[in-house]
Amino acid sequence: MNTFGFVLLALFAVVLLGLFLAVRIVKQYEQGVVLRLGRVQRPRDPGLRIIIPVVDVMHRISRRIVTMPIQSQGIITRDNVSVDVSAVAYFRVVDAVKSVVAIENVRAAIDQIAQTTLRKVVGQHTLDETLSETDRINLDIREILDVTTVEWGVEVTLVELKDIQLPETMKRAMARQAEAEREKRAKIINAEGESLAAAALGDASDIMMEHPLALQLRNLQSLVEIGVDKNTTVVFPAPIMTTIAELGAFIAREESAASGPGTAVPAPRRGVEKSNGVGVSA
Repeated sequence: MNTFGFVLLALFAVVLLGLFLAVRIVKQYEQGVVLRLGRVQRPRDPGLRIIIPVVDVMHRISRRIVTMPIQSQGIITRDNVSVDVSAVAYFRVVDAVKSVVAIENVRAAIDQIAQTTLRKVVGQHTLDETLSETDRINLDIREILDVTTVEWGVEVTLVELKDIQLPETMKRAMARQAEAEREKRAKIINAEGESLAAAALGDASDIMMEHPLALQLRNLQSLVEIGVDKNTTVVFPAPIMTTIAELGAFIAREESAASGPGTAVPAPRRGVEKSNGVGVSA
């Protein structure tokens, strides 16, 4: 009886071990690839699946998108500038059978081909193109990878340049270039402002020539603005030639009145007559 019980217990253990080896659970995001005596069988969908122990071998392949960083690569651009470029690639398995049969290690293979493609594509562009046309470079890298990985049952969904490291000398040169560009724009804007101001001043002078009182009103306004600062000394520009002419006419009238009626007014002297420290051209 003890022997019979031992045999039943042994058979029960063997059945449990067989069930443990035969039962496989394929997750929702996976697909099972079964090799029966080395030959590929129909892929297994998600759920509870039974295989033949020892005879069948199941590989569970994830169908989710995989994020794979591409380590920094030392690249020489087309204009002979050394840069370090790193990127990131996103891919997913679309054919589980090919990913098992056609390639030994999908992730390692894509990592190596992505590094090579990154160096190749970036090396065909100049530094300015690498910095400004990253979208086109990303698309070129993805298209090249798709051509290679389609035979492995893998689809590369996206490639993005993550970081571009420049030499310190190049950073300083680019900073000087940007500073010079800003100075150029500042000088152009200043020159345009001077041109507009000169045109406006020309129009204003034409209006003042037609309306002399406008100049006097502008002078009075300037005096009001200066008076706000409570300065003790005010230097105010005046129409010098007009003032000199009016002063000369005033002196001539005074001399005519002093000489009396019937007295000939002496002819004005040539040169400069000084009166109270003011030079007057006669």
